[in-house]
Amino acid sequence: MDSEALKNCSALHPKPAGLSLQYGTAGFRTKAEQLDHVVFRMGLLAVLRSKAVAATIGVMVTASHNPEEDNGIKLVDPFGEMLHPSWEEYATKLANAEEQELQKVINEICQKGSVNLHKDASVFIGRDTRPSSKKLSQSVIDGILVLGGHYHDYGLVTTPQLHYMVCCQNTQGCYGKATVEGYYEKLSKAFTELIKQSHSSGESQRHLKVDCANGIGALKLSEMKPYFPQEVLIHIYNDGTKGKLNHLCGADFVKVHQKPPEGLDMKPDERCCSFDGDADRIVYYYKDATSHFHLIDGDKIATLISIFLKELLAKVRQNFKMAVVQTAYANGSSTRYLEETVKVPVHCVKTGVKHLHHKAQEFDIGVYFEANGHGTVLFSKAAETKIRQLVREEKDDEKREAAKVLENMIDLINQTVGDAISDMLVIEAILALKGLTVQQWDAIYTDLPNRLLKVQVADRRVIDTTDAERRAVTPPGLQEKIDTLVKKYRLSRAFVRPSGTEDVVRIYAEADTQENADALAHEVSLAVYHLAGGKGAPPQL
Repeated sequence: MDSEALKNCSALHPKPAGLSLQYGTAGFRTKAEQLDHVVFRMGLLAVLRSKAVAATIGVMVTASHNPEEDNGIKLVDPFGEMLHPSWEEYATKLANAEEQELQKVINEICQKGSVNLHKDASVFIGRDTRPSSKKLSQSVIDGILVLGGHYHDYGLVTTPQLHYMVCCQNTQGCYGKATVEGYYEKLSKAFTELIKQSHSSGESQRHLKVDCANGIGALKLSEMKPYFPQEVLIHIYNDGTKGKLNHLCGADFVKVHQKPPEGLDMKPDERCCSFDGDADRIVYYYKDATSHFHLIDGDKIATLISIFLKELLAKVRQNFKMAVVQTAYANGSSTRYLEETVKVPVHCVKTGVKHLHHKAQEFDIGVYFEANGHGTVLFSKAAETKIRQLVREEKDDEKREAAKVLENMIDLINQTVGDAISDMLVIEAILALKGLTVQQWDAIYTDLPNRLLKVQVADRRVIDTTDAERRAVTPPGLQEKIDTLVKKYRLSRAFVRPSGTEDVVRIYAEADTQENADALAHEVSLAVYHLAGGKGAPPQL
């Protein structure tokens, strides 16, 4: 390693005094102008990680659903998964190191992370459409080059596309071709095969309105349109030509505000969906005949996919272990429906995609979605091998046909990470194959009314939780108080958890009516305020 070159190059990407950032589930995120030193240093870290695991590592410049002024960066591990937790610590250390400590911190990482500096390093880079992203990805390249790494810059791609490329590269093409065209070809081929088998395919062209949050999703979805069968008509809104990224549009806006995005004209009973800014989340929605807005979130997406897969598994008659993984935020109705009606085991884990993904890997088929619309399906190597074998060798027609549908599902799903484009195609294929309208899908079960609140506290660390964040261990007396409050209402539950990023405590409550859910959430928020060191005025109803 050339210490002098590192010092000189680092001086061109100086760290602002007093700035300290933390690498979390979403990597680093903050105002774009504060990120130059961070992204340069993540270029360094990507090279070290690549040398440590002798594989290609991904670097994505994006801040997902955050406002346009923000930006961020995250690293992608060899099989398209998130960066290993031990390296998240190294990332935080490296980003916050003072200039004169940089060499020392790199040496420490090399020692602790078993980095062989003589190995080659390979890094794939992608970025979203934010005005700051191009300059920041150039700083990443500076970091890669100063440590002698090789890179391939994919330019503008969705976050899931970069995860996909990294996985393709490190599986020597077994997962697919590590190009954007390869991604379009693999997904559209599987989608076309599935749509062919739907009874409605000849009858009517299937219209879908897609809000792309004025982000990268619009660019990539329009590139992919020529690959789709003719009967699928996708109409793109908020394509970035006029509006601002994530402003009054996108999956997050629709989910939080429970209303359609600006820039999309909705007629009754039309199927619509929204991506978020980097196209790794999706929610569906429609207006009924009375113009009432209906949101179909990640819980209902997971339920639709689970019903479909469970029916196919019954036909192939294989003893596959299937499960759905949720967080405490999943609506109680979805959990009850999955367990009691679909008869699929449901597991609850801590909030954060990495916890869901990790748990889903324990099953032959693991379906996971957060309520916000981020999720995917994982197939074990054994299950995938068996399904592909049945397609080739099974004599029984029904079993073979069901296995063929499962095989196309495996190819259509981006198993590396939640992917709005892939998830949208999975949903469209299932609705076509089952002959379901968006209203029929929505009517599978009725969500319990719920309310999300937050309370400002002096120090969020006073709250500690257990049982996948469903019960509070500290401060003393808080959980007992919540238990007492919950007993007052029918079909109710409530939990509190500290925010991962700011000194607030998040509160979730659900009950049989909206009035009761609101009242329970308010009462729990008062308990948090009084027992966990609330700041400012007490919460008002």
